[in-house]
Amino acid sequence: MLVLALLGVAALEVFAFVEVARAIDWPWALLLLLGTSALGTRLLGIQRRLAVERVSRAVAERRATAGGAIDGALGFLGSVLLAFPGFVTDLLGTLLILRPTRSLARRWVSHRYAPTVMRFAATAERFGGGARGAPAADVDSTAVEHEPDQLNG
Repeated sequence: MLVLALLGVAALEVFAFVEVARAIDWPWALLLLLGTSALGTRLLGIQRRLAVERVSRAVAERRATAGGAIDGALGFLGSVLLAFPGFVTDLLGTLLILRPTRSLARRWVSHRYAPTVMRFAATAERFGGGARGAPAADVDSTAVEHEPDQLNG
């Protein structure tokens, strides 16, 4: 199924390139394609930094980090799509980089996949060992008791 989807996207990209090349001429279409790929490559580093910054800010403000993480991942995905040559992927990448459409995509992803993530987290917690955040027990008997009168001398 994945192979068919990739072939479909490739065919759609070729069709879009031919149509754009007909409209603006072949050299300009090729230049536009290379320019958007270079822009996407440049945006990869910027979006990566912004994603880390969003999550860090949410942690510092003691807010939930899921929204910032999803927002950062969608912005990064938009940059990756821009970096791939093709007008269809450029359109999708641009939509994910722009704030209004990225927030719509974030809401859709959150509503669509939140139940799946919660089920996975519940399953992982059930099979994970022990309580989280509990201090480790001193099982090696490394504690030392000191006599108060020996400490002063």
